[in-house]
Amino acid sequence: MALRAIRHNLGWLVVVFLLTANFVVGARLYQQDGVVRTKEEAYDKIALFTKVIHQIQQNYVDQENTSYEDLIYGALKGMLQSLDTHSQFLDPEMYSDMKEDTSGQFGGLGIVISLKDGVLTIVAPMEDTPGFRAGLLAGDKIIEIDGESTEGMSLPEAVKLLRGAPDTTVTVKVLRPETQEIKDISVVRAEIKVPSVKGTTILEDGIGYLRITQFNAPTAEALQRALDDLEGQGMRALVIDLRNNPGGLLTAAIEVSQKFLSRGDLIVYTQGRDPRQKQQFRARGRRRYLEFPIAILVNGGSASASEIVAGALQDHNRAILVGEKTFGKGSVQSVIGLEDGSAIRLTTAKYYTPSERVIHEHGIAPQIEVHMNPEDWRKLMNHRSRIGMVVPGGEGDEEVVDAQLQRAMDVLKGIMIFEARNVKDLMASRK
Repeated sequence: MALRAIRHNLGWLVVVFLLTANFVVGARLYQQDGVVRTKEEAYDKIALFTKVIHQIQQNYVDQENTSYEDLIYGALKGMLQSLDTHSQFLDPEMYSDMKEDTSGQFGGLGIVISLKDGVLTIVAPMEDTPGFRAGLLAGDKIIEIDGESTEGMSLPEAVKLLRGAPDTTVTVKVLRPETQEIKDISVVRAEIKVPSVKGTTILEDGIGYLRITQFNAPTAEALQRALDDLEGQGMRALVIDLRNNPGGLLTAAIEVSQKFLSRGDLIVYTQGRDPRQKQQFRARGRRRYLEFPIAILVNGGSASASEIVAGALQDHNRAILVGEKTFGKGSVQSVIGLEDGSAIRLTTAKYYTPSERVIHEHGIAPQIEVHMNPEDWRKLMNHRSRIGMVVPGGEGDEEVVDAQLQRAMDVLKGIMIFEARNVKDLMASRK
């Protein structure tokens, strides 16, 4: 008993020492940031924290749940989660899983999720993935995963439940906001491999079309191949489809944007608490397409990198946005590894468009709003998944009409007619 008490007291002293050391470092950082906090106030709160841990250790009914690691990790999770929906504490296992996520391939559903208004929400299903084929839609609220409620669940915890070995099944219960339907949808996991540029074609009157499904390392190169193909077919205008594109890499968004902007044009900038965190990203590419008009299709499933591209081209009057308001995911998270293999994922800045519009929680509004209800969108996705493209007006399938694409084409046709008349008038005035 005496040996156990000594060990207990030694552990308690170690925790107090570490917390006090962290307090000293934290106090210095606060002073550097100009935050007025007295050491006494900070110490009082640290002391309160250690007293609560001591009370739990002494009195909680289930002793197996009161290790220092469990208590400290639990406190850190709550602290980070209280800041915003994207800041998280990652224990060593979650941190390891997160690093695997960035490697490119994984077993899962092919959906991107986020916390919106505190509720686990599907940002967008990726095309040609199990989640896409099962009928999950952007905006669906996930309320259960395999019978477990998602209320109060963090993003890493949800991702851990959704991911798994290929050919295994997971059942999600979703609430569809527009119809208030609640559905149980079973999805068979698979290894996710999705090409980032799809559907390249010439529609009519020389209007090119392509859709970008996500922004990853190969996206800019795939886009260049698609543009070369369309140019060879006599493209005179372009529709870029970013609907249900959940985003991806900032570098890919910059590489895509700069293909359609003049050298030196501001694409996006980040602004954080520290003025030194402000970063500007400008167009630097060599090959640029500045001659033909562009329409960009967006909806509530367009997020993150998609919003950066749409906002940049809209602000520079380089493209007209058609569709619905985007998701509104525009914050920057920095992942900071810790000594024990855990990490914190901390929101440190927000993205702003060239005209100083904040993307986060606001989204990008299109100049031309065209709404599509969930049922029409589901039909459209299923149809184009089968044949690769939907012709506006529903040729071959009268029930499938892409109203947003049709409107974008009408806009581009009008611009081309207007530009042709201007050229004709200019030539006539020179005679």
